[in-house]
Amino acid sequence: MQHPSTTSSAVDQYRELTIRGMILGALITVIFTASNVYLGLKVGLTFASSIPAAVISMAVLKCFRGSNILENNMVQTQASAAGTLSSIIFVLPGLLMIGYWQGFPFWQTTLICIAGGILGVIFTVPLRHVLVVNSDLPYPEGLAAAEILKAGDHNQPQESEDDTPQSGVKQIVTGGILSGIFSFLVSGLRVVSESASAWFKVGGAVFQVPMGFSLALLGAGWLVGITGGIAVLLGMFFSWGIAVPYFTSTTPMPENATMVDFAINLWVTKVRYIGAGAIAVAAIWTLITLFKPMLEGMKLSFQAFSSGSDTSQSQQRVNQDLSPKTMLLIILITLIILIATFYSFIASAPISFGMACALVACATIMAFIIGFLVAAASGYMAGLIGSSSSPISSIGIVSIVIISLVFMVIGQSSGIFAMAGGNQFMTALALFTASVVMAISTISNDNLQDLKTGHLIQATPWRQQVALIIGSIVGALVISPVLELLYNAYGFTGALPRSGMDATQALSAPQATLMTTIAKGIFSHNLEWTYIMAGVCLGIFLIVLDIVVKRLRPGLSIPPLAVGMGIYLPASVNMPIFIGTVLSYFCMRHIRKRHTDPKIQARELKATDRRGTLLAAGLIVGESIVGVVMAMIIVASIALGEGEAPLALNLHNWDTMSQVLGLVFFVSAIMILVRQILKK
Repeated sequence: MQHPSTTSSAVDQYRELTIRGMILGALITVIFTASNVYLGLKVGLTFASSIPAAVISMAVLKCFRGSNILENNMVQTQASAAGTLSSIIFVLPGLLMIGYWQGFPFWQTTLICIAGGILGVIFTVPLRHVLVVNSDLPYPEGLAAAEILKAGDHNQPQESEDDTPQSGVKQIVTGGILSGIFSFLVSGLRVVSESASAWFKVGGAVFQVPMGFSLALLGAGWLVGITGGIAVLLGMFFSWGIAVPYFTSTTPMPENATMVDFAINLWVTKVRYIGAGAIAVAAIWTLITLFKPMLEGMKLSFQAFSSGSDTSQSQQRVNQDLSPKTMLLIILITLIILIATFYSFIASAPISFGMACALVACATIMAFIIGFLVAAASGYMAGLIGSSSSPISSIGIVSIVIISLVFMVIGQSSGIFAMAGGNQFMTALALFTASVVMAISTISNDNLQDLKTGHLIQATPWRQQVALIIGSIVGALVISPVLELLYNAYGFTGALPRSGMDATQALSAPQATLMTTIAKGIFSHNLEWTYIMAGVCLGIFLIVLDIVVKRLRPGLSIPPLAVGMGIYLPASVNMPIFIGTVLSYFCMRHIRKRHTDPKIQARELKATDRRGTLLAAGLIVGESIVGVVMAMIIVASIALGEGEAPLALNLHNWDTMSQVLGLVFFVSAIMILVRQILKK
């Protein structure tokens, strides 16, 4: 076990859950939640906010008397909800895509997020001992956050200027300014392109050499790592080097279609379903491999409840979780919120009161049971590979399939499908129920990471659990307004709020599109099973290949889920992610070559990784904040009748030049980042 440099008795005197800390944590939560909602809708990814929140907290609270490492930890614990609860957008926009919602009802959206978030915290409390205290799981982000908190503890001497919180904030700001300027040039002035592609034909086969210039995705790539980057590249190569060329060479091209439109249409209608099938089988495999820790977690949970609350009083501070009685009370309140929210969602449907109650009970039970089962799986995945790389989408896919199949049986036996709009209603209910499971899964994924950080610095677990509940509530209050704002400003692919909107500016919401496609296909019996099954076969092959590679070359892997995402996501999204992973790899390799002394090398690698992580977080936050601000400007402009692009310069014949400028800015930004990351 690693221990903080301060003595245990000194740490015991520290204040942890303070009013100023909760206020600061709430402010950071609001900013990072908005950023994550925007990024998730744009590319289907979110970022873990623990590390940048810890740095900001240390820089701000240092100005106040009595601040300490445990108080800073509580701020980052609370703010970390922003990077996780916002993943509910991987499902919820589907309700607009199927036409069931025309916006995001505030109370239904907020309460479903609050209920799912709180249950995510509670379900992982009994798992702390088996997956954190008595486990050798690495918890990479939890460990990194603990090291940053210890390095920035102003009560201890700093080894170098790079360890100070102010230095960390400067790195976040540097990344934020770079990506913010680029995002403004792209979505504000619209003089720079965010992507470029080279298309060519060999016989009848169409190929694409893609490029994307998003700095936020470059930062996400740094966090993903080279293993995930190579897997994404393999998925990209399968899509645009094998599958699309095959389909374009064997499918007659319509007379009025261009080569590019023809290839993209085949990718959307055929190849993407192969990616969905690969993701689905990878998700199931993930759950199978995690079956044992799930059973251990459930066993420990029952033991915790059966032991009663008498042991909690005698436990030391660093071992005190929320008591079983408190947890049962919170679960009861949360279940009441869930039941009320589900009933308000179902009440608008033209069904009998008895059937409405039955559907409410079914939805609540499924959300509760499936949520409890995935909590252990999500926590284990977070401990194994980190929250940012954890395949939460796999949980969503498996959940939406199970929930849709159950509701399909209920709908067929009760005659709901025979009524007008019955199919749409049951699809919407399945998506709404799956959103609760997604919230539970994402918070579970994050909670154990935070508890690992607390364990390493001797924080009080029950206070961390309270802090994360507060963060879930604050984040939930922000999600609905931000979703409404972004929807009205940009729209989503397949769901535009107004006719005549520029569809190229719409947020793709790739995860929500996938979940919605699966649910609609199950209820309408027209899912593209041929291509999905081809993806399933590909996923099985990738799983076997991954197992073989791991045995032949320990330390190497080909994550099947990442390959599936490489097939499913647009190439312009995948390319900057891959470049970010390569940037991370070569920076670390350069440090290893520069320093041969093991101690110096280890210290420099840690410092380089810290700088890279903070700069990457800044890149993501900067672009996301500009995106949200631009959404506000666009909505205000529309309300005033000034159009949807109030700041656009509308330059003529500028497409080629905008792509060149995008490439120049992208390369220049990489050079600046490398210089910042590798500075001595």
